[in-house]
Amino acid sequence: MNTRLDGFFSISERGSTISREIRGGLATFFTMAYIVVLNPLILGFGKDADGQVLGDGSAPNIPMIAAATAFVAGVLTILMGLVARAPFAIAAGLGLNAFVAFGIATDMSWEDAMGLVVLEGIIIAVLVLTGFRMAVFQAIPAQLKTAISVGIGLFIALIGFVDSGFVRGNAAPPLTMGIAGEIISWPMFVFVVGLLATIVLLVRKVKGAILIGIVSATILAIVVEAIAKVGPATLADGTKNPAGWQLNVPTFGDVFGLPDLSLLGQFSLFGGIGKVGVLAAVLLVFTLLITDFFDTMGTVVGVGTQAGLVREDGTLPRTREILFVDSIAAAAGGAGSVSSNTTYVESAAGVGEGARTGLASVITGLLFLLATFLSPLVSVVPYEAAAPALVVVGFLMMTSVKSIEWDDFEISIPAFLTIVLMPFTYSIANGIGAGFVSYVLIKAVRGKAREVHPLLWVVAALFALYFALGPVKVLLGLQ
Repeated sequence: MNTRLDGFFSISERGSTISREIRGGLATFFTMAYIVVLNPLILGFGKDADGQVLGDGSAPNIPMIAAATAFVAGVLTILMGLVARAPFAIAAGLGLNAFVAFGIATDMSWEDAMGLVVLEGIIIAVLVLTGFRMAVFQAIPAQLKTAISVGIGLFIALIGFVDSGFVRGNAAPPLTMGIAGEIISWPMFVFVVGLLATIVLLVRKVKGAILIGIVSATILAIVVEAIAKVGPATLADGTKNPAGWQLNVPTFGDVFGLPDLSLLGQFSLFGGIGKVGVLAAVLLVFTLLITDFFDTMGTVVGVGTQAGLVREDGTLPRTREILFVDSIAAAAGGAGSVSSNTTYVESAAGVGEGARTGLASVITGLLFLLATFLSPLVSVVPYEAAAPALVVVGFLMMTSVKSIEWDDFEISIPAFLTIVLMPFTYSIANGIGAGFVSYVLIKAVRGKAREVHPLLWVVAALFALYFALGPVKVLLGLQ
């Protein structure tokens, strides 16, 4: 074994080998590579307040977002390996990207929205350096944190069902399955087969199940299009084709290409504050912060425990460095216009292959950088082939719902409101705000106000003011 490499990463000390670390890095990459496809699908179609899609265009540029997604993930995962020396990989956070696309960018420009993501990352970095991050972490009840994750999971699943055309909007009832309540198109057939195939792979614990599901469904879609000539959902003359493909018509195209990284640096640090005001901007940044915050803490502890790295006091070697790199990743995701990046629970796949050090992360990061040259491939994938992954990810995020004490109304009612309002109002912030406000209210009316952390009182008050902004503006004649 290379003694310098061994000493730097503490490979032998942690009971690993270079070959195990390489295997672990490969396993982690192939387990989470789906984000290179899904992140562009979530970010690429949302329009900002000016009616522009990400990249200041009128038409989605999916390969450009894919290249930037892979690039930022690669650089930050390598940084995690070299600085924190831990087997954790980083990429654009699912849930966080949905919030940026549907909860922030709709009220401002994409540059302004990404600026708020950068601010969130900077704030988390300061909290890490000052030791305040744990104080904020402890302020929110554990079961409300769980409810936030579950709600985001349902929201992501809804996006998958709707954007694939499996669930469609109507006047009455407001939602139906397929076209007039029936699955009668080839694209929906691909979606259903892709979903079932991914579920089978998942329950059989096949590594990389989500990525394999996307690739398999895409191949099926290419075959179907070659035979049935389905065509796009919107024809060249603007005519709607309900039975057509969403996003891309699946046909063979370019595989390799120089990555377009022009998205990097397209952010305005304080522009969002000017667009929506200080209060609304603070709440948006706070929502990003707590979602990113708790996802990372849970992932680091969970995967670290699996790797045998967690000490008796609940910390890991180089915990401060791990959290600091993660906070830099949040800011880097905004600076790269690909949404906040965070530590991925899929890192557990690499740990399962024996990874125990940062060398595995360096391998994963290098593979992400190589993936930037494959970004043209995403223009082959129709939404119907990728949406099953969103549904499955939604299921995985929802599995923690069992830890909520549903018999305890003090926590179960706020958790319920948090979970259901995210998909029902198409807003992650609304769900989190309703959960916090109702939790504080219930505690107060039951004479348990002292059990609420002071920081949570402040946040709940801010959310209450946020919800009341509309009526207040009307009363003041500002709207």
